[in-house]
Amino acid sequence: MYIFLTVLIVVAAILLILLVLVQNSKGGGLAAGFASGNQVMGAPRTADFLEKASWTLAAVVVFLSIFAVGVHNGQANANRADESEITTQVQEAADALPTPAQESAE
Repeated sequence: MYIFLTVLIVVAAILLILLVLVQNSKGGGLAAGFASGNQVMGAPRTADFLEKASWTLAAVVVFLSIFAVGVHNGQANANRADESEITTQVQEAADALPTPAQESAE
């Protein structure tokens, strides 16, 4: 389950990167010097969709990351419980065996 969630996070992150790269610059920072004058506005509907999709994918990445941590901690706790049960069973079996001092006394 943890590996599946990790794969989903990677896929969502790659899609987020692609969406951000497709979006037009808003005219700030270093990109302002390289933008041409006739491409100021672009298609507003496409920009709205891309922005909403970016925010949605960012939220999905955050949610999946938090969920993956919970799943991983749950699996780790289950493994620790199994290990402690096995350790207890081995210790009980070892206590039931006669020690060398008991064998020589007989």
